[in-house]
Amino acid sequence: MPVIAFANPKGGAGKTTTALLLATELAAKGAAVAIIDADPEKWISQWSRLPGKPDNVTIIADVTEDSVVDAIEAAERVAQFVIVDLEGTASLMVSNAIGMSDLVIIPVQGSSMDAKGGAKTIRLIRNQEKMSRRKIAHAVVLTRTGAAVTSRALRNVSEQLQAGGVEVFATPIVERAAYRDLFDYGGTLKGLSGSQVSNLDKAIQNAREFAGEAISKLRAATGTRVAA
Repeated sequence: MPVIAFANPKGGAGKTTTALLLATELAAKGAAVAIIDADPEKWISQWSRLPGKPDNVTIIADVTEDSVVDAIEAAERVAQFVIVDLEGTASLMVSNAIGMSDLVIIPVQGSSMDAKGGAKTIRLIRNQEKMSRRKIAHAVVLTRTGAAVTSRALRNVSEQLQAGGVEVFATPIVERAAYRDLFDYGGTLKGLSGSQVSNLDKAIQNAREFAGEAISKLRAATGTRVAA
């Protein structure tokens, strides 16, 4: 089953939030999703202990650089999608998980530091491609963007990536209170209360569009129809 890894050695790029959004959107469509929580902060594992986790989402934690490959293989046998939230460092674990992936999503904020972290991830992907002698699909998703105004720094990062031939998601992850609330209250976006969370409908639409684009990229990368 498809493996989608989220990687950026620069911490705070929105990696965990973006991984959880994709996982819960896939689960909402009825897919069995396994999330491998390889981030030392274990935010997704903490989310899973709050009320409202979908029954078709399984969390796999306590993986190491020695066990991550076996964990991914085991998850592929029982889930329709495997989401890997990787640690914020360029480690052997990250390299091994990238080598197992059908699609690597690289969250990047509109800053030069995040862009450098994204570039480091792309170098890891290139190395894994050489070792495995296959192409590994990957794309950058811009995160924590403004809802109305695109900053000069963000435009600069996007233009640099595209000029360098790096594929960029057309759908950015907009900064929304609803995304933070997932980690405070648990569950999914649709389980939050619109009367208590501002712009919830826009957050849901943003997550849905991002997930749809991710599936399209996955289909293009694998050459097969991915059910979601």
